[in-house]
Amino acid sequence: MRLFMISGCCGSGKSTMKDALYEIMDPEVYACIDIDEAGYNWWDYAGTDHESKYHDDCIAEAVKRASGRDLIFVSCTNPHDFIGKHVLPEEVDSTEFIILNPSDEAIWERLRARPAERGFTSDEKILPHIGYNQWFRRNRGKFPLVIDNTNQTVSETANLIKDYITQFTK
Repeated sequence: MRLFMISGCCGSGKSTMKDALYEIMDPEVYACIDIDEAGYNWWDYAGTDHESKYHDDCIAEAVKRASGRDLIFVSCTNPHDFIGKHVLPEEVDSTEFIILNPSDEAIWERLRARPAERGFTSDEKILPHIGYNQWFRRNRGKFPLVIDNTNQTVSETANLIKDYITQFTK
């Protein structure tokens, strides 16, 4: 099984892409799962000595739900930490990171537009996500696919990702 990790900061369009890819990818071949759908609560792990186990548990659950299909997994997972901190299930043969990296201005706009219950209630709450977005931009050469989706439609971005992913199954 191949694991395609779609990552980026909050507001980069990850969940939107998951929904779009769900509509255009062959469900017999690909499972599209958002980390929020795995059934685990981050706050049960936050501040403990096993924080990284949150991602391990979520990925393991997603792999189980994928039932042998290639997995398109959407998460804010930091690729830098991923290799050293996380343990993948045996079923995963390879991992490909796909990064959504819109402009910082787009992130500001998207996060400010979210409802207050999402937690982006001040510039101080948004600023770390801008920094994370900038980290991806500075490190773009380390990833096989980085997409600046600032001025792209959802469909355009989804089709770029689909074209990238399906090259592995031809």
